[in-house]
Amino acid sequence: MTAEVTGRGGRSRWFWAGMMFASFGAIAALRITDAIGEPTGFILLACAMLLIIPLTRAGLAHQRTTGHLSPAVVRYTRRFTVASLGYMLGLGIAITLNERMEVSGAGAFAIALLPVLPIFAMIWAMARYLIEEDDEFLRHRATMASLFGLGLVLAVGSFWGFLETFGVVPHVWAWWTFPAWAIGMGIAQCWMSWRDRAGAES
Repeated sequence: MTAEVTGRGGRSRWFWAGMMFASFGAIAALRITDAIGEPTGFILLACAMLLIIPLTRAGLAHQRTTGHLSPAVVRYTRRFTVASLGYMLGLGIAITLNERMEVSGAGAFAIALLPVLPIFAMIWAMARYLIEEDDEFLRHRATMASLFGLGLVLAVGSFWGFLETFGVVPHVWAWWTFPAWAIGMGIAQCWMSWRDRAGAES
């Protein structure tokens, strides 16, 4: 069985991904129980987002050894990482301003754009990657992962919408769609990596 390739810190991508999601869960639990205030929660969330840096390095190291790394992948990863950090920063600022200020009209519209603009940057980064990637195999993997994420959003969103219509579940804000797409894309990438590794070992 092939060992998981690690980044500079000697930890695998799964370790850093687990650390990041565990941090998010712990911070969310502390906020829900009012154990910490909003400013503290935002600071902790920003610190947890820094884990995306070693996660990205470990992921690139793994792709390099498996032959799934190209110059286009490196550029895409850098762009997406910067946009992700911008998303978390914009989200934190938008939530803080909304709760501490009386905003409406154009002001509310401008505040809502703070986390949305980095999302546009993420979508642009994905589009640029598909254009710049010369390796058809890697481009196919990225396309399939994106389609899986989109399918997950459409299926879960439609199912939840019907449940909400029938009064079974509470209302959920629509901004969940992009995180759900990203999670679905990540699941698809992991599954394809596992499939390729299993095929190579057999």
